[in-house]
Amino acid sequence: MSLSHEIGRMGLLGRENATVVNAALRGLADRVATGLLRTVAEAGINAPVFLSQNDGTLMDVDYARRYPVATFASGPTNSMRGAAFLSRLPSCAVVDIGGTTSDVGILQHGFPREASTDVSVAGVQTNFRMPDVLSIGIGGGSHVVHQASGTTVGPASVGYRLGQEALVFGGTRLTATDIAVAGGRAEVGDASLVAHLDKSVVAAALRVVDDRLAEVVDRMRASAEPVPVVAVGGGSILVPEDLAGASRVVRPDHFAVANAIGAAIAQVGGEVDRVYSVVPQQRDTVLDEARQEAVDRAVAAGARPGSVEIVDIEEVPLAYLPGNATRIRVKAVGELSLGGPRA
Repeated sequence: MSLSHEIGRMGLLGRENATVVNAALRGLADRVATGLLRTVAEAGINAPVFLSQNDGTLMDVDYARRYPVATFASGPTNSMRGAAFLSRLPSCAVVDIGGTTSDVGILQHGFPREASTDVSVAGVQTNFRMPDVLSIGIGGGSHVVHQASGTTVGPASVGYRLGQEALVFGGTRLTATDIAVAGGRAEVGDASLVAHLDKSVVAAALRVVDDRLAEVVDRMRASAEPVPVVAVGGGSILVPEDLAGASRVVRPDHFAVANAIGAAIAQVGGEVDRVYSVVPQQRDTVLDEARQEAVDRAVAAGARPGSVEIVDIEEVPLAYLPGNATRIRVKAVGELSLGGPRA
């Protein structure tokens, strides 16, 4: 059974769809979880197994079996958490560039900002929690095409074949990585293989990359003030030292593996997002109830009892509903419990 009040947020249609998607994925989630546990055991690793959630926290395997939708978009989220850890910047914009796309999100107090509106998944309106991430088709393997009408970068990409097809690796396809090497932004492969590139083509392609990245960062920031930008992922060699709209660009040590680091340092989380009837004299009681439920959900997801703390509380009075209706959202995180399912 998948219960909508455990999965979705406010909004009947989005919550219903989210529950249907969750139910449809449970069979697949069970097979994936079983295979993961078996693979870890065959590797000789005797340790609890956890999976990433899309809010920057972890859940144990049994929780993932029940709520597979909680894994949606956990990849960019891990990179953002890793960026916060590596840069020591709890609030910033994160640009995570891989071989095919650039994912841009905002960190607030060390955790990714969550989307405030319903999220479309394969054209289906849902309302389970998702990070507020904007993606564009520019990555290290993006095709660079120069024509009389102008220069384009992406969205077509060589993807994982970058090491075989890019010019700097002896291939025949002009990619964004080749442009970065030719423009002096990176030292990858054999720079002599791109020394023949026309400087005007290189400059035009880099300008396209810079403008697109700056545009996305500008769309994601919440104020007109410049924000620090942390560049992570193997393709972040494309990010210039000076980016429009950024107060500074930080490319921390080990930036290429920020995703793995984000998963490794993550805590276990639990969240409550519900409408309560809040009588003025009982506000503290209602908040305590919501806090306790968030703590219980974190423990159910695999957090160690006693280590869980509340990291975010939000109250929004709903004037259009009777009975002093108030939307209360509480997020709790805690340390990993060593008693999780073992391989």
